[in-house]
Amino acid sequence: MTASPVHVPGPAPVPQVRLLDARHVGTDAAGLRVWARRLTESVAAAWVSRSYAFPYAMVAWHDASVGVDIERVEPCTLEFADVVCTPSERVHAVADGALDDHLTSLWSSKEALAKALGDALRYDPSRLGSPIYWPAGGTGSWRAVSLEAPDRHRAWLCWRGDPRAQGGM
Repeated sequence: MTASPVHVPGPAPVPQVRLLDARHVGTDAAGLRVWARRLTESVAAAWVSRSYAFPYAMVAWHDASVGVDIERVEPCTLEFADVVCTPSERVHAVADGALDDHLTSLWSSKEALAKALGDALRYDPSRLGSPIYWPAGGTGSWRAVSLEAPDRHRAWLCWRGDPRAQGGM
């Protein structure tokens, strides 16, 4: 089974990322999870992150903290914006005009960051600032990029870079 490499822009070293498409190998959601786990078990990396939005999965690995997330763009409500956004992010989300796309990307960026921070369930998305608004894709030693994702999906990657090379945190 092959997994497509995903280009990650930024100063080296950057995490390795692969996009898995269950349709290319004729598997179901459970098979996709097995494939992603097997792929990440075969790499020598200190940190691994996986995300699923059937029929896709994204996996990332790095020598430092890393988080990846992929989400399908679905209809979003203003109530969802209240749950997902900090107050300043909510203003941007509503003003953007493409609410569904923007909120999905915002959610995906926060999910990737929360995974990189160590425990995605520990962070309240309405209190966690999104990497979307980080200047030049980073803050301190942390980096974030929007990844190229397939049709109607949004994906984000967050990782801790070398604090010596990027000014610390």
